[in-house]
Amino acid sequence: REANTLGSKSVDARTTNAAVELKVLIEQMREQVQNVE
Repeated sequence: REANTLGSKSVDARTTNAAVELKVLIEQMREQVQNVE
């Protein structure tokens, strides 16, 4: 959730890109957790 807030409130393109990358990493982690369960 915080990654979404960071991305939507940022005005710097680098920060926005970092937020998008963070969201991708979070999604990958969620998928890995699903595979473990």
